[in-house]
Amino acid sequence: MAGYLTTHVLDTARGCPAAGVRITLYRVSGNSHRKIAEAVTNEDGRTDAPILPEHDFKTGNYELIFHTSDYLDGAGIPPEEPRFLSDIPIRFGMSEEAHYHVPLLLSPFGYSTYRGS
Repeated sequence: MAGYLTTHVLDTARGCPAAGVRITLYRVSGNSHRKIAEAVTNEDGRTDAPILPEHDFKTGNYELIFHTSDYLDGAGIPPEEPRFLSDIPIRFGMSEEAHYHVPLLLSPFGYSTYRGS
């Protein structure tokens, strides 16, 4: 089985998928970050395709950055300056050729993640 990476964003404060969240994916090597993908979540809070498809998959260290400010503004969350959560980085490793799923569970003042399936 070839490896690939998927993600999605759920708004746990409102109990719904988070549509319109921009996500960037970086390959990390030491202090070097190389941007390899960018996507926006759809109405289901997911990207339309794997953010790292099989043909681009390599094991190693990665970082997803969820750019949440515009989503929180559009969801009617009262704006702060600066907003408590604006860009949420999640750094993780992929050590085998497998399906990795790294979701973001979001609220205006906290978040969590896990390795899903």
